[in-house]
Amino acid sequence: MKANRKVTAAIGALVAPLLGLTLSAGTASAHGWVTDPASRQAQCANGVVVCGQIKYEPQSVEGPKGLFSCSGGHSEYAELDDDSKGWQVANVSSTQTFSWHLSARHATANWQYFIGSRLIAQFSGNNSQPPADVSHQVNFGSYTGRQKVLAVWNVSDTANAFYSCIDVNIGGTGGGTPGGGNGSCTAAAWDPARVYNSGDGASYGNHNWRAKWWTQGEQPGSTGQWGVWEDLGACK
Repeated sequence: MKANRKVTAAIGALVAPLLGLTLSAGTASAHGWVTDPASRQAQCANGVVVCGQIKYEPQSVEGPKGLFSCSGGHSEYAELDDDSKGWQVANVSSTQTFSWHLSARHATANWQYFIGSRLIAQFSGNNSQPPADVSHQVNFGSYTGRQKVLAVWNVSDTANAFYSCIDVNIGGTGGGTPGGGNGSCTAAAWDPARVYNSGDGASYGNHNWRAKWWTQGEQPGSTGQWGVWEDLGACK
């Protein structure tokens, strides 16, 4: 009996540290990112842009406070700093609502929004725990045209912040939303039974469309701006 107790105690001593490590890893794995307009990591996660590791963890762009970096200083997320990657650009007015999703709700010092190194908006978090979804209305002031907005969530219970970059076209209708207009419907009519691969075209609803990735049976125009079909504009 004593021998059994000793064996059980020994196993417990070995397992406990491993269990602690497992629990710690799980609780530190998730945080937050801007979902609307879709940030660069949101576009990666949604398959809008082909990306590496970040597509699996858009919430994890965490780095020291005070950075001006889309990647939060992480080399494995460096593609987020690449302005030439082909990010989709959201057409916005002079005022835009930005929405965050927080998968771990840290007590918050503030949220900040920058264009370049200039702070254009700041919202206090009152060092309180926020809800899972947070929105802010940001006024762009005199900025117009295509801009890169850096959104920063400064948490108050660690020395770090979370970073999201959002590409916007302020006051414009071009550059971000695909589609010109009134060309010919040159692509074959969309066929719900056909398999479409990335780059394949189809016409539907007097618009030309292009598949961003593999799809079958998803009707063009029904999947939204960040869906599988890119709207190339109206056609006749």
